[in-house]
Amino acid sequence: MKAGGRMSALHPKFIVGVGGSAGALTAYWALLDALPPDTGMAFVIISHMSPTAYSQLALILSRHTKMPVIVASQKMPIQRDHVYVIPADSDLFIEKYIFKVLSPRVSRNKQIDLFFVSLAEAMGARAIGIVLSGYDGDGTEGCKQIKAKGGMTFAQDMSAEVPHMPLSAQASGCVDFVMAPGKISAKLIKMAAALKT
Repeated sequence: MKAGGRMSALHPKFIVGVGGSAGALTAYWALLDALPPDTGMAFVIISHMSPTAYSQLALILSRHTKMPVIVASQKMPIQRDHVYVIPADSDLFIEKYIFKVLSPRVSRNKQIDLFFVSLAEAMGARAIGIVLSGYDGDGTEGCKQIKAKGGMTFAQDMSAEVPHMPLSAQASGCVDFVMAPGKISAKLIKMAAALKT
């Protein structure tokens, strides 16, 4: 196999952006607890947190999955069956299965929208956006872009500790499924199984 073929074999079937803020930690746990380590997808956690908490988040999440959990960094390749966490005080983007990091972040609590829009551009129908618990409406505009490019969107149901973000996404009319995190995982598993490569 050529090197290019080997690299593409590592590319994820889907890249799943997971956006959350206040109250989202238990939702991350529920999502990861219900996922096997070999879906062929990559998961990117975009969380509103204090700048010192991000490396801690990766450590905490690693207790809920057998997949490697890594803080994303500039030019890091995105591999299947990995979980990535946005770095502190940064905006995160995707270009051709590679992370692009801009630090310091441009504006407060827009990281989910910025990443989702980038995800939609990079992955098209292979983009998935998930909006979990949190205040305000970050993630709504990003979900619109993912839908516009043929991707799939999810919002947490009333199990969200803070429902503002998922309700905002739902109100926009661009959410495909409204579910509890564990049910979202079950749907993702089916989507991954249905896609052969």
